[in-house]
Amino acid sequence: MSHFSQIKTQIRNLTSLQSALTELGIDWKSGPTEVRGYKGLTHNAEVAIAQENGYDIGFTWNGEEYSLVADLQYWQQPWTVNRFLNEVTQRYAYHTVVNETAKQGFQIAEQQKNEDGSIRVVLQRWAS
Repeated sequence: MSHFSQIKTQIRNLTSLQSALTELGIDWKSGPTEVRGYKGLTHNAEVAIAQENGYDIGFTWNGEEYSLVADLQYWQQPWTVNRFLNEVTQRYAYHTVVNETAKQGFQIAEQQKNEDGSIRVVLQRWAS
């Protein structure tokens, strides 16, 4: 019986996910690779995050989006699962917006982190 849990996300872009993890100071390994779980069970993932306890966290593609996959009984991160996903999702959204708007010629003119943790980004594009 698998002890792995899969938590759906709205994450669809691997590059933005990897950038978000890097920015948060999370060491990750690009896959495909195996995420280690209870009693030596493994689960395939596109991104793996090793934990000191020998159990991994991963992100796996389900055909539409990336799901967080982990044996939650062995979660060993400084944040709760919800906080971890919130932090990753916020940084993911930031990188997705910046990357997609840069393709359209926009640049960041101003950004500020608000007291509530949200980020305000002002973009500009000069007409040619």
